[in-house]
Amino acid sequence: MTSLFDSVTVGKFALKNRLAMAPMSRNRALPSGDATELMAEYYSQRAAAALIITEGIQPSQVGQGFINSPGLHSPEHARSWRVVTDAVHAEGGTIVAQLMHSGRIGHPSLYPSAHQSVAPSAITAGGQCFTPDGMQDYLEPHELTADEIKSTIQDFVTSARYAVDAGFDAVQLHAGNGFLLHQFMAENTNTRTDGYGGSLGNRIRFAVEVTEAVAAAIGNDRTAVRISPANPYNDIVEGDTEALYQALVPALPELAFLEVCEIVTRPMTRTIRELWQGSLIVNPHATQDSFPATAKTGQEILDENLADVVSVGALWLANPDLLDRVKAGGPFNEVDQSTFYGGDQHGYTDYPVLGR
Repeated sequence: MTSLFDSVTVGKFALKNRLAMAPMSRNRALPSGDATELMAEYYSQRAAAALIITEGIQPSQVGQGFINSPGLHSPEHARSWRVVTDAVHAEGGTIVAQLMHSGRIGHPSLYPSAHQSVAPSAITAGGQCFTPDGMQDYLEPHELTADEIKSTIQDFVTSARYAVDAGFDAVQLHAGNGFLLHQFMAENTNTRTDGYGGSLGNRIRFAVEVTEAVAAAIGNDRTAVRISPANPYNDIVEGDTEALYQALVPALPELAFLEVCEIVTRPMTRTIRELWQGSLIVNPHATQDSFPATAKTGQEILDENLADVVSVGALWLANPDLLDRVKAGGPFNEVDQSTFYGGDQHGYTDYPVLGR
């Protein structure tokens, strides 16, 4: 029987266990988008994970959707992230940069340029954005032109190259959670009538082209994708979820791995496992009655052969020595949700480890 502590090869990476750290927004970067020494400490504390997938990193300024989120679209950003990757590698870890363009999720007050957010169609998201001036409604986004779509794809390519310069082992493209790639795929956010809208084949085209372009630039074995089937987050309505992912998954190029973020969609996960020929990571759904997702949940996924690796978020957040705690059967630190986003070391690098 496969266990969370068994080694596995994912893409070109020989991983020492099967319990990865899922991407989690923490909003502790500098206003410039630079990573910090505190972020280096946070990630290196968790380097025992099979691999670490970072918080969402904007590949361009227009792709930023949250206050104090990190960027990777300048040499300065790459230099700041090098401190993080060096710290993780010094502890024997593997770290993947998640590139996340927020699309229509954002607000002009977040940026010195005060620019309008962009999207596949000029359809305003429901909900509000946390800004320097408090919570504000999302505004109508600018519909990307055909030329701007090409430029946005190039932004991802440039950012991926900066990630390699920064020492990341791979890049993950975020195609879920209601952000730009997901917005192109969903029927309620994409009403285009050109080659990027209408049919399922057209709606998945942007995500596929971004993935192919990044893989061509840095290598298929350094490129990964995250999807979140049926996730309504950020005011998303996919339409026919099963048909959408039956079209998308086989259309993706060979990757280091594909990650599925479950939103009560275990049947869809089983379908994707059948469709995808490469390495699969599953981030299991956590219910209100079981938050965060537990190591037991992860083992159940391995027992069913639904994934090669399991990723968990809040459990790693609160337990930097998670593997030791799982081996010992606990205890596990409680998650302080009030410190999830923004702040200092409290609820970030000060969670205790066993014996301290």
